[in-house]
Amino acid sequence: MGLAGLVNPYTITALDGVAYGLLLFTIAAGLTLIVGVAGVLSMAHGTLYLAGAYLAWYLADGGWAGLALALAGAVVVGAFGGAGLAAAVRPLTDRPLDQVLATLGVAYIAADQFSTVFGAEPRSVDPPRALAGSVSLGDYQYPVYRLGFIAVGVLLVVGLFWFVERSRVGAVVRAVVADPGMAAASGLRTGLVRTGVLVGGGVLAVTAGVLGAPVIGPSPGVDTTILVYSLIVCVVGGLGSIRGALLAALGVGQILTLGVALVPGAAAFLLAAAMLAALTIRQRTALPGRPA
Repeated sequence: MGLAGLVNPYTITALDGVAYGLLLFTIAAGLTLIVGVAGVLSMAHGTLYLAGAYLAWYLADGGWAGLALALAGAVVVGAFGGAGLAAAVRPLTDRPLDQVLATLGVAYIAADQFSTVFGAEPRSVDPPRALAGSVSLGDYQYPVYRLGFIAVGVLLVVGLFWFVERSRVGAVVRAVVADPGMAAASGLRTGLVRTGVLVGGGVLAVTAGVLGAPVIGPSPGVDTTILVYSLIVCVVGGLGSIRGALLAALGVGQILTLGVALVPGAAAFLLAAAMLAALTIRQRTALPGRPA
């Protein structure tokens, strides 16, 4: 069977699901580390994505220079956003509900400011002109930018896995996830690690907004949608688990694309079922005396 026989509307939709899943992973990887390491359930994580999307709309001009400028801005905005969240929740240590309320307030204020500055209408972001066309996959045309994003997403996955599982800093992060008390007793500066994870998670989310803007453009409400899907990825994948976040993000991406195409209207049920199954399995496999 040739390529034309393998490519059909469902395989094209599944490819969309891969791109969507990698985008969700880029966003949710930062959030799962923030919750797992810093213990902060940031409700402003979707706001950081939306900031990146508006940054791309404002700075990207269809050329590589504009994209590079937007990505550089994403690093600055993400770092400041993460550091600001770290400062905001520092007085609320061991008060998770207050942290949720504080970050939720930040998200509401930011959403209002975005609407005031950029307007309430959805904005479209064009990819670089060199990636604006389409390529033939069998009898179908597929956007070049989405294929490029899949390639970039794979590189981000490899980079994150190396950082978390192979680098010295990643070993420190894993130690804080596994046992914060023992990590602090061994001399690790856990407070600095938590701040660093918040900054890194912010940079990842804003960068995802810049790269994902041609796929999910900036508009009011996008921040809430992205936050909900990111939380689902965190719940299904397990807090602090990069591997789990990747598998969960790819699964959610397929549910939201291929699942909708195969069983219209059942995507919400499938997501709820996936969360329930993940929580049930995790509870049953938890060690006695250890949290699930």
